[in-house]
Amino acid sequence: MLHTYNPFTGNLIESYTEHSDHEIELIIENQNFRFNAWKKTELTERCRLIGQLGKILKKEQQSFAQLITSEMGKPIRESLAEVVKCAWLCEYYSENGAAMLQDIPIKTEANTSFVSFEPIGIIFAIMPWNFPLWQALRFAVPTILAGNVVILKHAPNVSGTSLKIESIFPEAGFPVNVFRSVLIQAERSETIIRHQSIRGVTITGSEKAGSSVASLSGKYLKKCVLELGGSDPYIVFEDADLNKSCQAAVDSRMLNSGQVCIAAKRFIVHESLFQEFVEVQKNALLNLNLGDPMQTKTQIGPMARPDLATKLQKQIDESIASGAKLICGGKRSNSLPTVFEPTLLIDIQKNMPVYKEETFGPVTIVIPFQTEEEAIRIANDTSFGLGASIWTNDLKRAKRLMNAIDAGSVFVNSITKSDPRLPFGGTKSSGFGRELSFYGITEFTNIKTNWIQA
Repeated sequence: MLHTYNPFTGNLIESYTEHSDHEIELIIENQNFRFNAWKKTELTERCRLIGQLGKILKKEQQSFAQLITSEMGKPIRESLAEVVKCAWLCEYYSENGAAMLQDIPIKTEANTSFVSFEPIGIIFAIMPWNFPLWQALRFAVPTILAGNVVILKHAPNVSGTSLKIESIFPEAGFPVNVFRSVLIQAERSETIIRHQSIRGVTITGSEKAGSSVASLSGKYLKKCVLELGGSDPYIVFEDADLNKSCQAAVDSRMLNSGQVCIAAKRFIVHESLFQEFVEVQKNALLNLNLGDPMQTKTQIGPMARPDLATKLQKQIDESIASGAKLICGGKRSNSLPTVFEPTLLIDIQKNMPVYKEETFGPVTIVIPFQTEEEAIRIANDTSFGLGASIWTNDLKRAKRLMNAIDAGSVFVNSITKSDPRLPFGGTKSSGFGRELSFYGITEFTNIKTNWIQA
């Protein structure tokens, strides 16, 4: 059985029976049959249906948001924003997807030569709980629009959201079996990956989970895309707007109660601004509203699971024991044990867990630097390479340093974020492949060379 619990109250929401191997086999068989028809569906019709999906999301905004918040604890106003963003995703691909998938003519000595993008089949997605609607749809929408069909294995603690996502596809007019959810534990994923009808695999998750999925995908020769962890640097130079960079720092790090892969996690601040930056951060963190995520005033809700809070506490405690200085926070709320106090640490050393590991919770670490070279060295001193932010009024310097940072995206005077119009993904241990934009819609296609000689 899979169980979902409200992370704020601890109450059981629902229990679900796992799909059996036989049921999974039937789902894959039915999806394979559907794919053979879906890939022939006119692209304009696929775009229309994606647009309809966006309208359903707008209509179901409240019910989706309440379900997300109850299952994983995201503050309700952020859950509402997540649903709105997913509707925008659908609108974007509905309007632009057809142009992205057009043949690209290539001039050669042939009479005609061009590149086409053809769907490849059933794509298996393993998705996390932290953005349970966005993570699933940012993969599924372009992949389905390209003519594939999708099986989703969601995190067990958001099983209700997974099934609700499945339900809106036929409601929007999609044929049955274009999108299916399977309810299984992670260790049973190999059953699906190894199936001969599965043509691709994608995962958003931890470095450990990504390594396992990449290994299985290689073993069974399946195309895979990995979107894994991050420890994004946030570099603040001496000429940056301090108020804007400090407020954006709080917004980035504390979004989703700190449970965001592409959030800024290591704040690298010029020594001339260091003390003031720390003081402004401390005051901002102490003024955040903690509590019931269903209340619109709440800014920090519970951690999604108790074990996640336990791991975060261990990372903080070990870092403090190694010499980190605690400025504020550092523990769970006395009255709300699943709610972790926004935490600020300085005097950070390389051997500390908060420096060398990804911290998935409301923890800010601030590290001073003196020179550009030192800032870049610290920024790149991580196994991850998802996103990065640079704050400076010297745009020539910003453009120069953007090329020096090992990351899938670099934002200047803005927080890192995902956007349907831009490719999303990382480098190093943050994974490979891209979601969103033109690059995402072609990831799970056969990029075919076509040559015609009279």
